[in-house]
Amino acid sequence: MPRGFLITLEGLDGSGKTTQIKRLAGWLQRRGIDPVVTRQPGGTATGDRIRALLLDSGSCPMAPMTEMALMFADRAQAISEVIEPALAAGRVVLCDRFTDSTEAYQGGGRQLGSQSVLELHRLVCGDLQPDLTLLLLPSLESSLARARARNERSAAQTGKDEGRFETEKEAFFRRVWEKYRAIAAREPARVVLIEGNLTIDEVQEQIVEAVSERLVAAR
Repeated sequence: MPRGFLITLEGLDGSGKTTQIKRLAGWLQRRGIDPVVTRQPGGTATGDRIRALLLDSGSCPMAPMTEMALMFADRAQAISEVIEPALAAGRVVLCDRFTDSTEAYQGGGRQLGSQSVLELHRLVCGDLQPDLTLLLLPSLESSLARARARNERSAAQTGKDEGRFETEKEAFFRRVWEKYRAIAAREPARVVLIEGNLTIDEVQEQIVEAVSERLVAAR
């Protein structure tokens, strides 16, 4: 059986990843491909508990290295429990965030640097690399405004607090945004950069074009 195909979606909170991963899953299903959809942090019972700790505003202060270690603990569980079994079964996996997020947020935003992130990925995750990464990068201001508004709505509706990162200052997110651009420049064969304040349909059009091209090539 051929090995599956791992697609990751990346970007700041508020970049539209959640909307686009749902749309991409529906597009694949209409073409006879039933993808496995997961997210990080989260996606497993253990991961959901780690997610609650990482994203809750009450978890402040948290040392940057603690934060990064928890991200990789979540990722190792997701790879073992969800991603690797699906790939071994020949499935397409859609993952909302992967190690690029850790490099951008902890390596860039927390200023831990890329080297420590990439080394941990090699050790903890067996250096598993996505086959395709879709990086959604609207303007920083647009992403932040949407993320904060969404978290306020979610907190009011569900009582869940997942806004710890949104309390950071703009300089933090500027470092994250710039690190994402650096990753895209470093790995153009893997990362498709979808940039600018585009409409939902315009973003989906670029995603579908990239996925169609890569899946045909892979199969």
